[in-house]
Amino acid sequence: MAEAWQFQVRITVTPALAEALRAGKPYDGRDLLEAVLREHDASLKCQFDAFADYVDAAEREGRERYPLYQWTKDTIGNREKKAKYLKSFTVYVRGEEVYGSEAADSLHARLSALADQVGIESVSRFDTNPANNPQPPARDQGRH
Repeated sequence: MAEAWQFQVRITVTPALAEALRAGKPYDGRDLLEAVLREHDASLKCQFDAFADYVDAAEREGRERYPLYQWTKDTIGNREKKAKYLKSFTVYVRGEEVYGSEAADSLHARLSALADQVGIESVSRFDTNPANNPQPPARDQGRH
């Protein structure tokens, strides 16, 4: 029996759209984007904000429980990586960051169709198969 992988859609947007999405401000074409998200009971989370939330939780609850703490902290502290992740948004469906292929395929198609109209630079679809994804960096035991 084949493994049942889960999927995730991410979008990369223009800096202006990223700022509007993060701040909850109006943006030309945003209503089209939000309509697609509503159709799928979906929402967006900025990857930079998700990384910052992870670091905050690790510092609050104990870094030893967060194996990617140092890598994540270093990533959000790097100017070029920060700029990249401020423009990258993960699509959550019904509050979940991974979901079935039907939802992922539909979101990918609908968001790709909107790209030229709303400031989406790219739409990517990922799966949870470890063979298709980079593995997390080895934890540096000497750094906490």
